[in-house]
Amino acid sequence: MSDIGAPTAESATADATEQTSSEPVGNGTGLYPPHRTGRSTRMIGEVVVDLGFADRETVDDAVEQARMQGRPTGLVLVEQGVLRHDQLARVVAERFGLDYVDLAIYDLDMGAVALLNAEASKRYQAVPIGFAEDDTLLLAMADPTNVLTIDDVAMMTGRRVRPVAASVEDLNLLVARMARMDDSIEDIIDGDAEADEEEDLRVDEADSDAPIIKLVHSIVAQAIQQGASDIHINPEEGDTQVLFRVDGVLSPAATVKRKMAMGVVSRIKIMADLDISEKRVPQDGRFALTVDGRRVDIRVVTLPLVYGEGVVLRVLDKGTVIAGLESLGMPAHTLKPFSAAINKPNGAVLVTGPTGSGKSTTLYAALNDLNDGERSILTIEDPVEQRIAGIKQMQIAPKAGVTFDVGLRSMLRADPDVIMVGEIRDAETAHISIEAALTGHLVLTTLHTRDAPSALGRLIDMGIEPFLVSSAVDCIVAQRLVRVLCKHCKRPLKVSETVLAEHGLRGAEPFEAVGCSRCGGSGYRGRVGVYEVMTVSEHIRALILERASVDVMVTVAVREGMRRLREDGLDKVREGVTSIAEVERMTNSLL
Repeated sequence: MSDIGAPTAESATADATEQTSSEPVGNGTGLYPPHRTGRSTRMIGEVVVDLGFADRETVDDAVEQARMQGRPTGLVLVEQGVLRHDQLARVVAERFGLDYVDLAIYDLDMGAVALLNAEASKRYQAVPIGFAEDDTLLLAMADPTNVLTIDDVAMMTGRRVRPVAASVEDLNLLVARMARMDDSIEDIIDGDAEADEEEDLRVDEADSDAPIIKLVHSIVAQAIQQGASDIHINPEEGDTQVLFRVDGVLSPAATVKRKMAMGVVSRIKIMADLDISEKRVPQDGRFALTVDGRRVDIRVVTLPLVYGEGVVLRVLDKGTVIAGLESLGMPAHTLKPFSAAINKPNGAVLVTGPTGSGKSTTLYAALNDLNDGERSILTIEDPVEQRIAGIKQMQIAPKAGVTFDVGLRSMLRADPDVIMVGEIRDAETAHISIEAALTGHLVLTTLHTRDAPSALGRLIDMGIEPFLVSSAVDCIVAQRLVRVLCKHCKRPLKVSETVLAEHGLRGAEPFEAVGCSRCGGSGYRGRVGVYEVMTVSEHIRALILERASVDVMVTVAVREGMRRLREDGLDKVREGVTSIAEVERMTNSLL
């Protein structure tokens, strides 16, 4: 009889999140090697004592009871409260010279997880979690000595299997998560069919149970659950790597083996209505999904790369609640002039920053505050990222001849009070936007510049006369997004007063990122904006007419009260919201 005693789901009652008294030694990834390699001659009870989980007398009593009842020693130790389930998993790993995996912090490879469905994982109490360097499939198991399960999974997946020990509680939680993901995948398939009727997506339902389709849907569902803004599928010399951009930072999410990679790319191209036979030129398209009852739009770009076609998917979650200005994180001295500018009856308000800096979020927050039912608000966007009740929104369609300038001219004939232009990309759109601001409309738009004052020079460089820029523009906001320190694991940063002074933080008590299971080991969770708001005063209008340099306008704006992006970021460091390293990362280009 085995003395392992991997417990059943019904007996999983211990607190798996509690720290063990003797922490495993590993590389911080959640996968820990045994202290001794190879099968040990020690029995379970001896290993328990050696690891310091219980004293010899307690273990001997449990062993004797297990022998009398004809039950596994490990199970009796758990039921008596001597061991927790995670401790039992570590004991088993040590007993048989296997790795132990802490699924609470291990970075799962969705390419591996998708190889076994939730039903089979529940039946076997085993989940594929990743791949070893030799391409062996890592299989987390409650009972890693069960050779029948290992053989079955090897046959089902067509791969060599390396078992690793895991807590039964962690496995049950992971299987439940997989089941929820399977439900979500069903929602995606249903959403596909619905979108097909709307010409958003074309799906062959006959292939709905194909492994590649499930893998693609699993990756998308996982990305949405993690709050990813982008999914990168990067072909390499061997396997294809999948990365998620979460909180502005790319991190590995899955490995797609070479023989499945082409199928994954083809599946995405079919969903986005792209030409699967054309692999030499970039293509772009879109499709819509329904995930957990929320509509999600996906923009797709394919790129012909050295090792094959790469794909980038931009995730636009239509279910995100649109917040007001007060939720943006603007300090009062910044929010006040911006709010005053958007409440004027006419004029132009510009939001600037690089791609992914939250410009659209700021504009949506402004529209949300302006949407009082007493004004006609129109938007022209590429694409419409959020749908707002009470606002007329238009999406450009270049193939049909509807570009920003064409759509904007039509909108001016539709009696608008407020116009939001998704982005000023060309001189024609810039001219129309400025003219609209001068003829009694409030115009909100975005521009790609490094800081607020540079936007004025950018408009002039695009061919707008200085006197038009001077008359039309009232306010410019520059912004970046910095990651927020995880409140569960951040810790005070030990640094000298001299270094703090060099960073403009004299007397501050900053924190640094650490990393824990709640933040995925990054040390950060969520993002917040840092802002620079420039009000175009009479003095600055005169400088625009004189074609003064941006540096001169910066000097005047700062003297009039404008705080630079970096200053706002350092304020958030003082408040313990973010770290010095994060502010340096996002504002270094401004120094």
